[in-house]
Amino acid sequence: MKQKKFIFVTGGTVSGIGKGITVAAISRLFKSHGFSVLPIKMDPYLNKDAGTMNPYQHGEVFVTDDGAETDLDLGHYERFTGVNLTKDSNFTTGSVYAHILDLERRGDFLGKTIQIIPHVTDEIKRRIISATERHNPDITLVEIGGTVGDIEEEQFLESARQIFREYGNENVQFIHVVKIDYVFPSDESKTKPIQQSVALLRSRGIQPDFLIVRCKRPLTKDNQDKISLFTNVREEHVIQAPNVSVIYEVPTYFKRSHLDTYMMRRLGLISQKRDFGEWERRIRKLKNARKKIRIALVGKYIDHTDAYISVEEALVSASAEQGIHVDLVRVDSEHKNLLKSLKNIDGILVPGGFGKRGIEGKIKAIRYARENNIPFLGLCLGLQSAVIEFARNVCGMKNAHSTEFEKNTEYPVIDMLKDQKRLKNLGGTMRLGASTIILKEGTILESLYKRKEVEERHRHRYEVSPKYHDILQKHGLVLSGFATSDKRLVDFIELKNHPFFVATQAHPEFKSRFLEPHPLFRGFIRASAKT
Repeated sequence: MKQKKFIFVTGGTVSGIGKGITVAAISRLFKSHGFSVLPIKMDPYLNKDAGTMNPYQHGEVFVTDDGAETDLDLGHYERFTGVNLTKDSNFTTGSVYAHILDLERRGDFLGKTIQIIPHVTDEIKRRIISATERHNPDITLVEIGGTVGDIEEEQFLESARQIFREYGNENVQFIHVVKIDYVFPSDESKTKPIQQSVALLRSRGIQPDFLIVRCKRPLTKDNQDKISLFTNVREEHVIQAPNVSVIYEVPTYFKRSHLDTYMMRRLGLISQKRDFGEWERRIRKLKNARKKIRIALVGKYIDHTDAYISVEEALVSASAEQGIHVDLVRVDSEHKNLLKSLKNIDGILVPGGFGKRGIEGKIKAIRYARENNIPFLGLCLGLQSAVIEFARNVCGMKNAHSTEFEKNTEYPVIDMLKDQKRLKNLGGTMRLGASTIILKEGTILESLYKRKEVEERHRHRYEVSPKYHDILQKHGLVLSGFATSDKRLVDFIELKNHPFFVATQAHPEFKSRFLEPHPLFRGFIRASAKT
């Protein structure tokens, strides 16, 4: 087995400043040099996973092929690297504690007193190292969630310090992501918060090798000198990370600062190749796009920027490939003047979600798209909403609904299957992860995918009720894809004689990559742009 190399990424000053993008961008750079990577996100909260967390609190829940409900940063990792990650790439304090307590109850600790050190830190280290051994990457990149100084982060920092102690300076690097502060109202830049954050990290036994400094304008030479002097980080290792219009530019900024060269030198790695041209070409194509289209994203979490992040990035990737600029119009599905917001729109996208709030607005938007020949793409709840709309307004079932929202609806066109109704817990009980779907011959879906069998990721409980398949099809709804595991499960629908009306129970946004846009988003963008 090759020598293990670890890079730990921590955050200081405030949360949400780009640790996940930093890990994704660095992973992309290492891949461009021919190295394999394994990104891991350690989350300090006590939830066992992200599955039951409200999007307003934590943004999107990202789902891997093996059905893990994870932090949204795994979406960034996959989009930047093209690597399909697994449950090994995300774990929480809650899952660590739950496992340790299970072992204690079983008697595995032989009566010992269970403590944070060594038992919790040993379990954290075990997860990192065992994942590295299973996947055998050239480099394992570990993002520690939260910020230095958070009480819940202590155990992760200590685990990272111990791995540094065990594997040595030549095999372990630390990157600290910070932000330079700007004093109001003078807008003068201040480095003191950075100095204090690094001092706090050093008090935990960790000296950062690199600082990624978030800034709204380029750092001055005086800024860099001062940061280097007071943090004991070499000046050339103080890397500025200004705000960018497209997040996929971040690796190019790091490359210009020679971050990849410095990191490889520090880890004793020699570049295997230099393959970054297509990435940069794709960015130029996106930034220089002349054709513009307006896409309406109709959802209930519109005011939270991370709630639909994979959907938005899938649109970016598809538009970058085709040299089209997407003007994304976020439409609240509860807005009283929803239909006015859809005027002069080129395409309508209805994403997933849970709960009754906003459902009627989604149904209204779908009807508008269907009746006005506007390209439409529905994802998960978007498919269910489309079936409800079609049942009500085409099939004559005026009170059709989902039993998720109306238990005693007259026409339960969306319902749980009988064997699902026995489940009691919410967490981890949905149809999760990748499953195989057979596409109907001669459909739009088959032409988009260019094959008859596809694999998509799921995260839902409710299905198109088999009792209504025949009447829906009789009135013209095409059920164009079924799960191979259970022929009752409708995974795709579409309409004939419409520019583009496609919906899926799956979450294709989770499989979109910057260099490999998903076929559904590619087709939706083309239809919306009329190309």
